[in-house]
Amino acid sequence: MKPQVLPNDRLARLVGVPVLSLSMALLLKFGDPEFGKVLIMITLNCIIIWEGCRQLFVLLRRRFPRYNQTSRRLLYQGAAILVFTLVVAIFMNRVCHTFWPDDPTPSSVFDDFVKAIIPTVCVTLIYESVYFFGEWKNNVKKTESLARENVQSQLDALRNQLDPHFLFNSLNTLASLIDFENDEAQQYLERLSDVYRYVLVSRDKNTVTLEEEIAFLDAYVYLNKVRFRDNLQVVKEISPAAYRQQVAPLSLQMLVENAIKHNVVSKERPLQIRIVQEADRYVSVANNVQEKTIFEKSTKVGLQNITNRYRLLSDRQVEVSRGHDVFKVRIPLLQPALS
Repeated sequence: MKPQVLPNDRLARLVGVPVLSLSMALLLKFGDPEFGKVLIMITLNCIIIWEGCRQLFVLLRRRFPRYNQTSRRLLYQGAAILVFTLVVAIFMNRVCHTFWPDDPTPSSVFDDFVKAIIPTVCVTLIYESVYFFGEWKNNVKKTESLARENVQSQLDALRNQLDPHFLFNSLNTLASLIDFENDEAQQYLERLSDVYRYVLVSRDKNTVTLEEEIAFLDAYVYLNKVRFRDNLQVVKEISPAAYRQQVAPLSLQMLVENAIKHNVVSKERPLQIRIVQEADRYVSVANNVQEKTIFEKSTKVGLQNITNRYRLLSDRQVEVSRGHDVFKVRIPLLQPALS
């Protein structure tokens, strides 16, 4: 969900500039014989400051869009606005001296700077207040929507299954009953336990590290390779640095699960799945297309759920492409939240 850089402020600008200009003129020069000249200069000053500050807001909100960058944005924004206001004060001072060289009481640059601070503060307060409350409302909606998506994901993923805690404990008990010489059975149970442990740990999280997700995926792929042997071929191409970035939990597993569920996996037609890091922005899951004529019953946990979750987590969206021979899904790699 992209933050709204600026609201629709056309009406505020059309009304705000004349109201602010007239108010300042009445406050500073009411009863002055040259009130008309003063009003014109103050109006010009307000227009320049309003539009200039507005452009600075747009630039810095795009440069620092995230909530955890607010302090940095306000610091740069404050410095930029003060410099801009000083430049406007110098410019307006030169204009006044050029058009009214015989003014008996010419103002100094400092006086014009102090006067220019008034519209600058007003404009900043207006835009920052609207922006703050708008982002606060968006964050509340995003949190509620993400919570609903996670709850729905949990319900769908675990529907018609026993409680994961019960299954996890039962697997540990079963492992103790298997002959220690049966290494394959012990290893299978260990990987199955890893799968359920990850589901338990990650189900309340919005994101996990790519390293955690890949470790879980390795356990999940192992379980399927016991079933399909070399008919299932999974290749990973991910740099060590990418493991510190974040993904939505169970997202890669869901894509691999869907590939296995909807495609033929046989000795004659092996299923090939490639998990590839694309620069530092995406990780893709691609498989060769060899659709089953009869699909397994869907658990409704799949691509739409992943797409909805990433719509709430990132400005970059899940990308799906389907060719004649290859089905590919790209999911964004998310930067770790700054503390």
